[in-house]
Amino acid sequence: MKHLKRFLKRLFGRTSMCIIGILFQLAYLIFIFWTLGTYYTYSYLAFEIIGAILTLYIISSDINPSYKIAWMLPIMAFPVFGVMLYLFFGRNGSVRKLRRRMEENVRDERELLIQNNQIVSRLDEQDPDIAKQVKYLYDFGGYPVYDNTSIKYFPCGEAKFEALVKELEKAEKFIFLEYFIVQEGKMWNTILEILSKKAAQGVDVRMVYDDIGCLLTLPYKYDKILESLGIKCRVFNKFKPFWSSKMNNRDHRKIFIIDGKTAFTGGINLADEYINEYEKHGHWKDSAVMLKGDAVRSFTMMFFTMWDYLSGSRPENFEEFLPPVSEDNKNCGLVVPFTDSPLDDEPVGENVYMNIISNAKKYVYITTPYLILDNEMATALTLAARSGIDVRIITPHVPDKWYVHAVTRANYKKLVKQGVRVYEYTPGFIHAKNFVSDDETAVVGTINLDFRSLYLHFECAAWMNNSECIADIKRDFLNTLNECREVTIDDCNNVNIFTRILRVFLRLFAPMM
Repeated sequence: MKHLKRFLKRLFGRTSMCIIGILFQLAYLIFIFWTLGTYYTYSYLAFEIIGAILTLYIISSDINPSYKIAWMLPIMAFPVFGVMLYLFFGRNGSVRKLRRRMEENVRDERELLIQNNQIVSRLDEQDPDIAKQVKYLYDFGGYPVYDNTSIKYFPCGEAKFEALVKELEKAEKFIFLEYFIVQEGKMWNTILEILSKKAAQGVDVRMVYDDIGCLLTLPYKYDKILESLGIKCRVFNKFKPFWSSKMNNRDHRKIFIIDGKTAFTGGINLADEYINEYEKHGHWKDSAVMLKGDAVRSFTMMFFTMWDYLSGSRPENFEEFLPPVSEDNKNCGLVVPFTDSPLDDEPVGENVYMNIISNAKKYVYITTPYLILDNEMATALTLAARSGIDVRIITPHVPDKWYVHAVTRANYKKLVKQGVRVYEYTPGFIHAKNFVSDDETAVVGTINLDFRSLYLHFECAAWMNNSECIADIKRDFLNTLNECREVTIDDCNNVNIFTRILRVFLRLFAPMM
């Protein structure tokens, strides 16, 4: 009887039903193609007309030109396939609804986050380039600069996990967390035990997780399980087995906030591969930062904008979650925590990266799990290298997604040929999303160099200038190079014809990667 119950649970479980739903949709698409084939001439002409209309719509839209071209190519080359692909994956389906529901909350919350004009005035005189970045992040990202926040860098998931556990044990008032992937195991179970204990003690514990990110890692209706433990929970973009364009928008952020005084962010999700408790794609190399000071206020605001949207409620009294402005941690350098979203048609993450590259005087070192570049980013990287800047990029040698890795490698030749030095991390998969430049500026966060992160996902990061941890970020990069293999132009040229054709084909799908 137990075996029968277990079998039925699996048969009608969330994953099985999702697979059945997806298979049903595939069967439906095949049926459409088969039916259209009966009236091939008329149906093909109809899709050509629809494709032409979509192409005009894409051209007139206010998005990155490279992203436009990436969609226009499959639509024009394969009208039937390209049109259906765009209708399923190309439309930013939830943006309008999200914008309407979040705009007011965001405006009310950010009124509490005021730019420090004394810092900006000082930067205008001392370093105009940094002043421009700070102003941009406030005017278009919505988050101010702080000069009283200490930052600690973690070069691996194990170090972050150890520090996080210690900080969670100190929590007295509230704990907020927002993650893309959560999976039961040593890491999450340890954290969950602390969260449950703190909730029982009266600490306000709230959690947001992305449903697609956790589709195969958490049980169905896991939010109800957490609620039963006293942990308030909201789920972003609940997955339904029938594909909708709104599934394009995912909450890819990783945030932990403790009492409004301490915050963590970076590439590390709450699953055991991120702390190398088991080997999934070789050794997992990742990074994170811990902030202590007033800059945590911005991460608290980020969390509440998402929480209130998912709750469908009016904003709470945020001020009670913002500790008094502190005079501690002065002279720790500057930091701007910021978020990027598909709501405002402003690619904040990409523009921050581009500003770092264009303002570099000596070097730019980058770690990224994916290297799917638009023309602007590729041009900025190659122009910097040709101008004498030491531009180096570390990507994985062991992929987590073979098709994305194929497109990543397809971008090597253009970069290497123009002087950008590309390396692959040979022990396994590197998931860190770091920029560091000139011993002065760095970004650590969740933003990959791919179309999804730059245009479709909710992301976050910490931009830093003259923080002590920047030396640690650079040191970690240089140490990691010792475990990497540099990609040469010969490597790029010595690729067989079948692999080249595959890469060209896969690049058509770049907007979905």
